[in-house]
Amino acid sequence: MREVWTTSRIRAAEDVVLARTQSGALMRRAAFAVSVRAARMLRERTGRVTGRHVVLLVGAGNNGGDALWAGAFLRRRGVGVTAVLLAPDKAHPEGLSALRRAGGRVVLAQDVGDVPAEADLVIDGIVGLAARGGLRPDAAALVERATAPILAVDLPSGVDPDTGAVTGPAVTAAATVTFGAYKPLHVLHPAASHCGDVHLIDIGLRPELGEPDTRVLDPDDVATRLPLPRPADDKYTQGVVGIAAGGSTYPGAAVLTTSGAVLTKSGMVRYAGSAADVVRARWPEVIATGSLSDAGRVQAWVTGPGLGTASGARETVREVLAAGVPVIADADAVNLLAAHPDLWDAREPGTPLVLTPHEREFARLAGDVGHDRVAAVTAAAKRYNAVVLLKGHSTVIADPKGHVFVHYTGRAWPATAGSGDVLSGIIGALLAAGIAPLYAAACAAWLHDSAATIAASGAPVPASLIAEAIPAAIRGLRVSA
Repeated sequence: MREVWTTSRIRAAEDVVLARTQSGALMRRAAFAVSVRAARMLRERTGRVTGRHVVLLVGAGNNGGDALWAGAFLRRRGVGVTAVLLAPDKAHPEGLSALRRAGGRVVLAQDVGDVPAEADLVIDGIVGLAARGGLRPDAAALVERATAPILAVDLPSGVDPDTGAVTGPAVTAAATVTFGAYKPLHVLHPAASHCGDVHLIDIGLRPELGEPDTRVLDPDDVATRLPLPRPADDKYTQGVVGIAAGGSTYPGAAVLTTSGAVLTKSGMVRYAGSAADVVRARWPEVIATGSLSDAGRVQAWVTGPGLGTASGARETVREVLAAGVPVIADADAVNLLAAHPDLWDAREPGTPLVLTPHEREFARLAGDVGHDRVAAVTAAAKRYNAVVLLKGHSTVIADPKGHVFVHYTGRAWPATAGSGDVLSGIIGALLAAGIAPLYAAACAAWLHDSAATIAASGAPVPASLIAEAIPAAIRGLRVSA
């Protein structure tokens, strides 16, 4: 599991470690790691390291110092190094001295000429974790002139380290070397797309960091939580999930939501609604009825996809919330809860609820997301005493206690009509099987994205087919601890 901390907590941990470490030792360790990664990138791109040319874009402070020390280490390997100083009066003195002793060249930004365009690799040491906002014009102009791959020190300059927002010009790196711990920008869109491959270097911070602010599941985490049939299990003990979705106007939503639940290996799926005949034709094993009163007992309900917002849909949501079992509210159910606050009164106190809005639905429910997705989702989870899953390139999942998961891959295959219905069905199956709501939502996001990638293999695939193909692709997943 990847663990992520905010920059304020990382800086506090750094202060503790620095206080007991020889002056400069931590920076040299970090810079050496940057030089090793730079050498590897040079070799992969050009076939050799010695004789190649690296340009350092050096700002004020420690990030600039990391870049300068990395340049000094590269000089010892026979690499030509030119440091471009954007703030010469504030350049890290020890790092600058080390580079000069090693034979590195130093130029001012206004005198740089064609140097950035002549590099085999550029190292971005413009700004560090304390910076906010886009690059200043002089720095942006330098980055624009660079044609070689960029290796970022800790973060691509110009991105917000805590929110992942990119509000102005920013570096787009081929790779990023970060120190001590992952920061939010490494897992939050759009900043994550500017990072390239992220390489974490241990500098001894973990014992001082405490519990992470955010977590990212890996395949092993998902595998250990997926329910597996035991010898004594039957269709009831493996989880019975109810689907109250779709209808005569949107029967496809009923089919897609049900598909997600069936193919995530729910023990039994019950469908209740006016699309019962369509669902039964696609999935004969589903117990499909026309009304909630005939559906029978379930361990979790999924409601909302394709439901509409008329009075009948409102009563469906009310009845599901009053059932006393965990509920996944998606799409129109979210819109109904936003438009009719009295619906919240139907919820049994303490009953788990998972809300799965996209950004526009979230705005109706809890206000605009803004640049800080984690803060917005965490606040909504506390406000509604629910697990909230905000869909997007970075899917953010939070519970009322402030625990947060992020799912980011940089892939966009799930961003198509109907795929969210499948996600709701997956969550429902996991929740009915007894997985805790936060983990049910986080594991479902991982499964959904991975299945969408399988469904799109051999692309181009018509976007209209991706949602339909995702459930079947769940069968193709190989997840093992």
